[in-house]
Amino acid sequence: MANTRMVMCALAVAGLWALPARAGIPAEQDDCLGCHGGDPSQTMDLPSGEKLSLYVDQAVFAKSVHGEILRCGDCHADKTGYPHDSKPFQTRRDVTVAYYEQCKSCHFANYTKTLDGVHFAVMAKGNRKAALCVDCHGFHDISRPTEPRARISQTCAGCHADVNKVYLKSVHGKGLTAGNQDVPVCTDCHRAHDIADPRDGSLALRTPEICGRCHTDAKLMARYGLSTKVVDTYLRDFHGMSASLTRGRAKPGERRDPKSLVAAVCTDCHGVHDIVRAEDPGSPVVRANLVKTCRKCHPGATDNFPASWLSHYEPSPERAPLVWAVQLFYRLMIPFMIGGLVLQIALHLWRVVVNR
Repeated sequence: MANTRMVMCALAVAGLWALPARAGIPAEQDDCLGCHGGDPSQTMDLPSGEKLSLYVDQAVFAKSVHGEILRCGDCHADKTGYPHDSKPFQTRRDVTVAYYEQCKSCHFANYTKTLDGVHFAVMAKGNRKAALCVDCHGFHDISRPTEPRARISQTCAGCHADVNKVYLKSVHGKGLTAGNQDVPVCTDCHRAHDIADPRDGSLALRTPEICGRCHTDAKLMARYGLSTKVVDTYLRDFHGMSASLTRGRAKPGERRDPKSLVAAVCTDCHGVHDIVRAEDPGSPVVRANLVKTCRKCHPGATDNFPASWLSHYEPSPERAPLVWAVQLFYRLMIPFMIGGLVLQIALHLWRVVVNR
């Protein structure tokens, strides 16, 4: 096999087999692609029994985001001549781990973000299956991550297949499958490079903020006939106030036990990856299922327990008229009483001054 590769490279250098450089690929790449772009069957046998492909599809690389700006040596800086120096790679994963840090020379800001992410933390503990740059972005076929947008969730599904199956059945996943570009994909909620561990409680504390990015967007919600008041009404009720206080006590970077979080956030009621329309018969917030949902936190909840909650509606004469009337009473009575008290004190002080 080694002899075959030497002959191939010799032919390339002689110009007998080298493919003409495509538009967009720097001319300096000709020699590399002359060897690595000619035969798709080129492989290298690794001690693990795996085969490492040495082929680079010239057309695919030309269309990638790096096709016009990077040379092969920018990433493969250790390959300075032929024959290439051998490396002690045992498996294909060894190759990936060895080269993934090359990305930081151009993308240092995103690289440093990964150091705070759950994938790096898992890798640091010895799990070599944790996602690295190339696992998500690819090697020679790197494209813009949002082209197409659905590709983001498909990429995450490579490791999180079970979660993706649940997501695709949700209202967000069905929208994405139908080509809707408005629905959130994995990175909208979990972020891209500094992905937090969802088990430590920090993500739960940020849930109202995450959901609010879309559900407080008036223009976006108008397309689907949804209210933009859901976050405001949530933050004003007991659950929202408790969650805000809990988050306020959390220190930056502090890991929290999810069991210690006593306030319900959006995902506790609506679900996480399995969110469906609120009026769907299977929704945990539809009236028929609401008691069961409440009992996750309130085991003794009776059948009329949910009646004490106004959902995300604001009190009005048509909906919850008693609550609306009480609020109106206090809005009028409190200023009247405070104003009367201030007036009484002012009159008293005025009388004291006059009597002197």
